[in-house]
Amino acid sequence: EAEVEAEIARAEEAIEGATGKRPHGFRGPGFSISPAVLRVLLRRGYRYDCSTFPTFLGPLARAYYFMTATLPPEERERRKKLFGGWREGLRPLDPYRWQLPEGELLEIPVTTLPVLRVPIHLSYVLYLNVFSQGLARAYFAAALATCRLLGTAPSLLLHPLDFLSGEDVDALSFFPGMNLPVERKLSCVRDCLDMFSRRFEVRCMEEHAAAVTGATARGRLGLVRAG
Repeated sequence: EAEVEAEIARAEEAIEGATGKRPHGFRGPGFSISPAVLRVLLRRGYRYDCSTFPTFLGPLARAYYFMTATLPPEERERRKKLFGGWREGLRPLDPYRWQLPEGELLEIPVTTLPVLRVPIHLSYVLYLNVFSQGLARAYFAAALATCRLLGTAPSLLLHPLDFLSGEDVDALSFFPGMNLPVERKLSCVRDCLDMFSRRFEVRCMEEHAAAVTGATARGRLGLVRAG
């Protein structure tokens, strides 16, 4: 836990040094979260976490990552819990509160397709775009329509690689969708973000967290015991 806190503290300093603003929210790399991390976040005054990924496909994503990335055995051991297990698919899609002995912390999951629990963020849409531009856009449009129909406010995850190609960063060309020309990727991202902004009120995560923890919303939030 002390190592976790030291690493998060170094990240805070780097982020504040680059942006002039201290972070109040956290997303674990590879959607990794644990009671120890949650305790550290509470102690350091974080307002929310965004590390959970409610999908049954975590083990497949981890297997693909290990198959395509060149990692020494000790790094594979350290990262064996990335993307979570199949039980992650049973987690709530809507925001809830983690309950720990030290207090409570808001959790805002990365949204997956309601009911089916398959990923809908742009990295996966761009992977579909490798095979069909029309299919990728139709899939994202259908996902947004399903969220609206079932009352799920989507939390949309963006990765830096959504805006780059293997031409830009050859060392990361093994990631899905990195073989697309950058202009084709940016065209798809532009269309998806346009769809998103026309169907939903777009807020940054800090504003969204403040909204769901408001006096009225707080009473509707579920409580999940960490551990």
